[in-house]
Amino acid sequence: MPTRKVYEVAPDGTRWKVSHSGQVLSRHDKKADAVDAGRRVAKANAPSQLIIKRANGTIEDESTYGDDPYPPRG
Repeated sequence: MPTRKVYEVAPDGTRWKVSHSGQVLSRHDKKADAVDAGRRVAKANAPSQLIIKRANGTIEDESTYGDDPYPPRG
């Protein structure tokens, strides 16, 4: 099974960024725009996970795309 890529929507000063492995993929003025962009890139690169953070940096939501068997093996 391929390794799941992790994308993140997080605050970036007064803006919002979409990043992967520490590399900023895009910056947005509105959180909703960053979330939309993050979902598009995560869906296009499945299997992947999108982590959406609040303005204070805590995790607000997580979504997985592609194969994510439940219950997990093991």
